[in-house]
Amino acid sequence: MHGLTISDMDKSPNSLLVQTKRRLRQFGLKPRKGLGQHFLVDEEVLEVITSAAKLTPDDLVVEVGPGLGILTEALARRAGGVIAIELDDKLAALLEKTLLSFKNVTIVNDNVLNIEPGELLARRGVNPVYKVVANLPYYITSPVLRHFLDSSARPQVMIFMVQKEVAEAIAAKPGDMSLLSVSVQFYGKPEIVSYVPAESFYPAPEVDSAVLRIELYPEPAVAVSDEGGFFELVRAGFAAPRKQIANSLSQGLGLPRDVILPLLEKADISGQRRAETLTLEEWARLWRVFEEKKAW
Repeated sequence: MHGLTISDMDKSPNSLLVQTKRRLRQFGLKPRKGLGQHFLVDEEVLEVITSAAKLTPDDLVVEVGPGLGILTEALARRAGGVIAIELDDKLAALLEKTLLSFKNVTIVNDNVLNIEPGELLARRGVNPVYKVVANLPYYITSPVLRHFLDSSARPQVMIFMVQKEVAEAIAAKPGDMSLLSVSVQFYGKPEIVSYVPAESFYPAPEVDSAVLRIELYPEPAVAVSDEGGFFELVRAGFAAPRKQIANSLSQGLGLPRDVILPLLEKADISGQRRAETLTLEEWARLWRVFEEKKAW
């Protein structure tokens, strides 16, 4: 993807960069470094995000981190409704004014981690079928992902703007898996839609980003009767990811290696493999063996 450079965007009177600077100036605001605020100013990327969501007039979008509302406007034009959750009080007040003409937009001034998605939708009397779009500060990406994935009312689709390396970690294949990739791929299929250079934001962050699309499965990718127990085992497996899985599980679970090895063998997994090489089905198979033996 070939976006405009910052100097190109500065020259256009109607560019997103000009609009962004104008709105900040108009409301006496500056990007808050402490909240990791970087505003998207690349129109091509804006189109990539909205297209990735595949919106129709029947869709409800929960947007996390709407910022100055430029993406919110684009979403509102395509979706039936948008609930925009903004933590920053000043930005939330700005959004109430600038998005007043969009009758299908609701602004919620709160921390998304304090809001249970099912309750949010129920309070508004809307169908719990929804999509998530989020352009988040990097430090909160994983907690927000988990928040929606752990919810009793999971979304259909999630479109996240995340740090490039995080997107690649989430979409990793066996051989490069991590606790994060297993945690996401258990619930849905991740796909990197596009890479986004740092200069697509104002102010520019120090790293490049990526647009990540996660299509949620109707049911988890593998059948386990206790998701909490399953992830406890996976966490233990990644306790020392560069070690052999037998040693990592022994360390993570606090069990002797000679207890772990027969269980790995029964699950048809070599104790010499490393956690990052295991597939979701292998993790599920191992968990079933542990549960059957009640080894922990």
